Amino acid sequence: MKKRRDYHVQQRYDKERQRNVLARPGQHQFCLVLDQLKPFFNPPKIFRSAEAFGAAAVHLVNIGTFDPAPAKGSFRKVPAHFHDDFAACYQQLAHEGYTLFRLDPQAQECLCRCALPEKTAFILGHEEFGCSFDPADYPAIRSISIPQYGGVQSLNVSIAASIVMYEYVRQQLA
Repeated sequence: MKKRRDYHVQQRYDKERQRNVLARPGQHQFCLVLDQLKPFFNPPKIFRSAEAFGAAAVHLVNIGTFDPAPAKGSFRKVPAHFHDDFAACYQQLAHEGYTLFRLDPQAQECLCRCALPEKTAFILGHEEFGCSFDPADYPAIRSISIPQYGGVQSLNVSIAASIVMYEYVRQQLA
């Protein structure tokens, strides 16, 4: 039964990835970098939110096949860029003039006090292991945190993505 389910997921993924070639950027110039996230649940949910907030693109770094069904069609609407490693993604975004922000719960700079430029890229790492790269190797990337006031200092990555997208849009429309 599991093999059959995996086969159908792969079929859906391949079909939607082919349709993604026709995707057009949203109305805003921010993008998301999903750096080695678990492919099972979060990437499709993030695509759904990215489409709702008008993202320009989503970059996927070393993320395998995922079931696009939870994205409710958004995987075919938001341009997806696939990278084998972070260095290739970084080079593309830097060349395109993006300012990159890495979400880090330990960062001193807070999202709510950070002026986000028009061309912003948010890097979201694996919930347990963080980003795949050493931040010291990329000094131009700024680290920001989302303020949290409860006892838990951790957010689901799809929730964190929605928060930063909302804040970006809020600032750009202000």
